[in-house]
Amino acid sequence: MSSEARLRPGARVGIDVGNARVGVAASGAAGALAHPVRTLSRDSQGDTDIDAIVDLVRELDAVEVVVGLPRLLSGQEGEAARIARDYAGRLASRLGAIAVRMVDERLTTVDAHRRLRDSGVPGRGQRAVVDQAAAVLILQSALDTEALSGRPPGEIIMPGGKRKKERRR
Repeated sequence: MSSEARLRPGARVGIDVGNARVGVAASGAAGALAHPVRTLSRDSQGDTDIDAIVDLVRELDAVEVVVGLPRLLSGQEGEAARIARDYAGRLASRLGAIAVRMVDERLTTVDAHRRLRDSGVPGRGQRAVVDQAAAVLILQSALDTEALSGRPPGEIIMPGGKRKKERRR
């Protein structure tokens, strides 16, 4: 079976949650290729960043949102993972029937910095786009995983941040 036959159709949105900023990426309706969208300022009080993501998901008629889960190198979850899970749960509460999934994103920001540096973006210029680049890496990894395995990547997050148990095929 070709990898395209294994992809569920529909646009997806990828999210890289940081302390100060949120990187946003998206795929087209074929769900095959991720591209950068924007960087949002985190708004823990008013959730204007979540509002903007919800608007984008609806504008793209996206079938799901993929949020990076920043595990420690040991595989354990630390404070950054707790923050990302909380964010994903708040997003899931706002999106209703649209799935929010979390996927392992160890070292994506480091990889994004390296790729930007290798492509000639100066250090000062990286800050504005590194979160978008990390979101692209998160989403592309999820798309590639699904294309290879034939299964949606990561774990579904329910409103409030709880994990949903999924049956294996």
